[in-house]
Amino acid sequence: MNIIVTCEHAGNNVPDEYSYLFGNDSAAILASHRGWDPGAWDLAVYVSDQLSLPAYACHTSRLLIEVNRSLHHRELFSPFSSPLSFDEKQKLIRSVYVSYREPIERLVTNSTEPLLHLSVHTFTPVLDGKIRGMEIGLLFDPERDAERVYSNLLQAGLERRLPDRVIRFNEPYRGIDDGFTTYLRSCASNERYAGIELEINQKLFGTRAWPEIRAALAATIGDIQAVS
Repeated sequence: MNIIVTCEHAGNNVPDEYSYLFGNDSAAILASHRGWDPGAWDLAVYVSDQLSLPAYACHTSRLLIEVNRSLHHRELFSPFSSPLSFDEKQKLIRSVYVSYREPIERLVTNSTEPLLHLSVHTFTPVLDGKIRGMEIGLLFDPERDAERVYSNLLQAGLERRLPDRVIRFNEPYRGIDDGFTTYLRSCASNERYAGIELEINQKLFGTRAWPEIRAALAATIGDIQAVS
């Protein structure tokens, strides 16, 4: 079995030609959870390095274009980038969206072996005034057998190594919501592709717990790699 790691919200970069869209508060806006997933790329790189797995990242801010949404989704362009002209949006789709997603889609469709895709994300601990108590989420499609099996293995391994962490299935989002893994399921059968989105609470990034979480995740995925 092949394993790949991706990070759709690895950075908050905005090309100079689009910086005007974000006004005087651009630095604060782009640095917030709205602009990227703090810690996600750090985690993805660590797992990739430890297990010699290929890793793919989009470092362009999702506030410019959201590569983890379908082309028809209303959040493909944020309120900041929505005013762009049709031609400017098409340019972003070609230069950012397609250039990131197409190589990964090609890898999935051309793979001669079953493929496990781990899409690494982090989430804000407080959204719309509501505190999110869970700390690690495993998002998958319960109707796909392989994803259910791998998610159970991930949960068991993480709970063994991180007994004090709150780990949940399909929280804080549903695994079947619009996203890259959801799209890739339409490109390959259950037997050929399993896409699991990892969601880690951003409150843990930069704390003493972070190295433990990175190590636990790498070790757990390593266990799966060894028996698959």
